Amino acid sequence: MTTEALAPAVPVRDSRDRWSALGVRVARRLRLVVSVVRPAAWVLIAAVVVLAVAGASLGWWELTVAAVVLAALLALCTLFLVGRTAYDVTLDLTRTRVVVGERAVGALTLTNSGTRAILPSRVVLPVGSGRGEFEVNRLPAGASAEELFAIPTTRRAVVKVGPVSVVRGDPLGLFERVHRRDEPVDLFVHPRTVTFDGQSLGFMRDLDGLPAADLSRDDVSFHALREYQPGDDLRHVHWKSTARTGTVMVRQYEETRRSHFVIGLSTLAGDYRNDQEFELAISAAGSLGLRALRDSQRVELRVQERSLPSATGKRLLDSLSGVVHSRARAGGIVDLAGVVSATVPLASVVVLVCGSSVDANTLRTACARLPFGARALAIVAEAGASPGLRRIGDANVVTVGSLDQLPAALLKVLS
Repeated sequence: MTTEALAPAVPVRDSRDRWSALGVRVARRLRLVVSVVRPAAWVLIAAVVVLAVAGASLGWWELTVAAVVLAALLALCTLFLVGRTAYDVTLDLTRTRVVVGERAVGALTLTNSGTRAILPSRVVLPVGSGRGEFEVNRLPAGASAEELFAIPTTRRAVVKVGPVSVVRGDPLGLFERVHRRDEPVDLFVHPRTVTFDGQSLGFMRDLDGLPAADLSRDDVSFHALREYQPGDDLRHVHWKSTARTGTVMVRQYEETRRSHFVIGLSTLAGDYRNDQEFELAISAAGSLGLRALRDSQRVELRVQERSLPSATGKRLLDSLSGVVHSRARAGGIVDLAGVVSATVPLASVVVLVCGSSVDANTLRTACARLPFGARALAIVAEAGASPGLRRIGDANVVTVGSLDQLPAALLKVLS
C-alpha cells in the first residue's frame, strides 16, 4: 500500500525538475537580453511606452507618431548587434615586470579564424582601474590585426591587464554586446631599488656558521664530553672515553646558526607621516633584500599580517609591488618585532623598517623584543631628512631621507 501511495509522486517530481530547468534557461536568456541594453536605451523604451499610452488615451496623434519614431530608432539600433565577434585574441606584454616610471609595452593581436568576415567592432582593454579602446575595421577571414600599446607607470602596484573585451554596439550607444576574450595578465610595477657594494650584510658565515653560546646535541662545532642521557643519539658516543671511565660518554656541540636575514617592514599607516615615507621604506627593504640574496643569505620578509615570498629577487620585488597599508587595528613596529621573534627565533640579522612617526622609545622596545643573539638594525624612512646614525639600546638606527642615501648609511654601520 505504501508503494502504491508513493508511485504518483515520481511524475510530479520530474515535472517540477523540468519546470525548474526551464525557469533557469529563461532567466539566463533574460539576463543576456538585459545585459545588452544601456541606460539610455531604457529611457527611450520608457518614453515609447509613455508616449504610446498618452497618445492613445488623449487622442493626440503627435504623441503616437513620436512613439513610433522612437520605436523605429530602437529597432534600427538593434541591427548593429548582429554579427560575429569570434576573434582569436592574443595579449602579449613585452615585460610583465617594470620599475616605477618605466613604460610597459605590449601588443594586442586579433585574428579572424573563421570563414566569414567580421564587421567593424571596438576592443576594450582594461588596465587596472582604467581602460584603453581600439577601433578594429572589418576583418576578412584568415586576416589579423595588431594594436600596439604602452602603459605608463607612476606608482608601485600589481596591475591587472585584461581580460580583453570585444564590443559590438550602435553609434548612439543604446545597445552594446560584450564578449570577453583571453585571460588577464598581472603587470608587476616594482619599487625603485639601489645597489651597493662593500661588506656583506650577513654578519655570520653560512654553511659552517659561527658558534653560539647555546649547546646542542647534534651540530658541527665540538664543545665537550658529557655523560649519556636518555634520548641522546648513539652515533655521538665517544667509545674511547666510555671504555676508559666505564661510563657512557657522548659528544656535546656548540649550536651554530645559518645566516638568516629577516626584514620586518611595518605597513601600519600610523608609523609614517605620508605616502612618500612609506614608498621610501618599501624601496629600502627591497634594496636590503636584494643585496642579502646576492650574498647568498636566506632572506625572510615579514609585514604585520603575514610573511611575504622572498626566496628570489624576483619574488621579493613581486611581493613588495602589492604591499599596502595594513588594517587600522594591526599592531605597529613593536608587535611586528614580537611576531619576528616568535616565528624566526634563530634569525642572525633582523632589520626593522619604519617611518619617522616611530619615536626612539618605541624603537628601543621593538629592538628589545627581537630574537636573542640576533644583530638588530633599524631603518627609519624620513622623507627629506639628512642621513644619520645613532645607537638605541643594542641596535643601530639609520635615518635616510632618500633612497640614494642608503648605501653610504649602511657602510657606516658595517665598517
